[in-house]
Amino acid sequence: MTIQEKYHLSDQDIDRIVGMAWEDRTTWEAIESQFGVSESAVIEIMRYELKPSSWRMWRARVQGRKTKHQKRRGMEVGRFKCSRQKMISMNKISKRSK
Repeated sequence: MTIQEKYHLSDQDIDRIVGMAWEDRTTWEAIESQFGVSESAVIEIMRYELKPSSWRMWRARVQGRKTKHQKRRGMEVGRFKCSRQKMISMNKISKRSK
């Protein structure tokens, strides 16, 4: 049984989960609410999807990280917004000023 079959996920869902798991500010709870997979399932997906060296690097990086758990996060972390993210106002997407 593949990971996709086990958790009823598409290839696109798996790719998005892997990307979210690499992000420091994305919590396990956010991944679970969006895709319905627990922290242990995300770890299993990452182990299956990543090369062994990448898996070890990722696991060392996220193990014990406060920002990956909603309850352990400080309020100073907040939400991340990229400086290049487009601004939306009055239902129109405004262009970035130069």
